Amino acid sequence: MSRRCELTGKGPVSGNNVSHAHNKTRRRYLPNLQDVSLQSEVLGRTFKFRVSSAALRTVDHRGGLDAYLARAKEDELSPAALKVKKEIAKAAQTA
Repeated sequence: MSRRCELTGKGPVSGNNVSHAHNKTRRRYLPNLQDVSLQSEVLGRTFKFRVSSAALRTVDHRGGLDAYLARAKEDELSPAALKVKKEIAKAAQTA
């Protein structure tokens, strides 16, 4: 399982542990990923995603999964999220 947010593309970054003596050793900072179920109002279904807590706050701020995916950049989304985005766009167009 990839350590990458399916909605924002946020992944691990590297940096240094710095001791009191200022010794530096390499380390990885991992995103705070959570397994969540998000519901689409247009499709009336729930979808499971692995998202960062920051992305989850952004989804709430924008007014739900449908509104978030409408504004999301396609190169940041995972293939599963991109598929859901296209389903929502198609359903919204026909409705």
